[in-house]
Amino acid sequence: MFDVAVSELTSSRSDLVQEITWLTAAGVEAISLWRPKVTDVGAVTAAGLVGDAGIRVSSLQWAGGFTGGDGRSFAESVDDALEAIGVAAVVAAPCLVIHSGCRGGHTRSHASRLLSLAIEALAPAAAQAGVALALKPVHPLAAPGCSFLAGLGDALELVERFDDAAVRLALDLWHFGHEAEIIDLLPRLAAVSTVVQVADRCGPPAAGGDRLPVGHGSLSLEPLVSGLVDHGYRGPFEFDPVGEAVEILGYEGVWQETRVIADAWADRHATRRRSMVPSGFEGERLATGRGHFRAGSGSGARRSHASSHTGSPG
Repeated sequence: MFDVAVSELTSSRSDLVQEITWLTAAGVEAISLWRPKVTDVGAVTAAGLVGDAGIRVSSLQWAGGFTGGDGRSFAESVDDALEAIGVAAVVAAPCLVIHSGCRGGHTRSHASRLLSLAIEALAPAAAQAGVALALKPVHPLAAPGCSFLAGLGDALELVERFDDAAVRLALDLWHFGHEAEIIDLLPRLAAVSTVVQVADRCGPPAAGGDRLPVGHGSLSLEPLVSGLVDHGYRGPFEFDPVGEAVEILGYEGVWQETRVIADAWADRHATRRRSMVPSGFEGERLATGRGHFRAGSGSGARRSHASSHTGSPG
């Protein structure tokens, strides 16, 4: 299914109660939670608020920093991630977004070793909790001081090497939507990604750059989203613009606009798929409706799903 979600990072100055009101008004079915906001109300309360509204949680953001670049030791970062896994389980988040952290004075090989050691320590707990670790690569131009896991190829190889259902990928199209290689990588990305984050931009990615609402920049996002679905991706698409454009449009306006765009994408995707269905499969075509896209409400009560730190790098 094409699950549309919005992120609490977009509406950073609002609380969860207000966000749920806007979310349901826009007919969006899922939300990515941010750990500080979950901490503000408590994980159990957050789970109740989301569940009572019939909304799912698409992800919990974030944990990581295993290289010590933020001043914490490796053990402290692992303990924090274990705590985050527990929070994700309470709010029924299917995945916890993981940031590697910057090199922190280490060689790249040692930083990579620390990340692998952290994943090895966390994966069993994540699997037991039913939470996937979603490793998030960052584009090299936006990575300084933020992440050494800078590139789709390296991140894909790491996830594929673990070959573990509890170790997946968080694909951010704001970072990599312009890369020529992404088209060829779509089958592999669809196979290992557990969440896809969607925001637009003008110009190359940059540290601190605005994440624009879809359609306000120059990225060709719709073909990438459609291509991922065609290659079998069934996880959520999290729309998470952040910056001046969001402030101008207003949080509620951004989410309403997101719903309209998602519906348009879904309709065009369904139309294209119908044109490809051989005669004799008409019944299946009619039964699937919008194909693999699900952007609207009206599907009944839903199980809630989950996100701690003061901000999410990249």
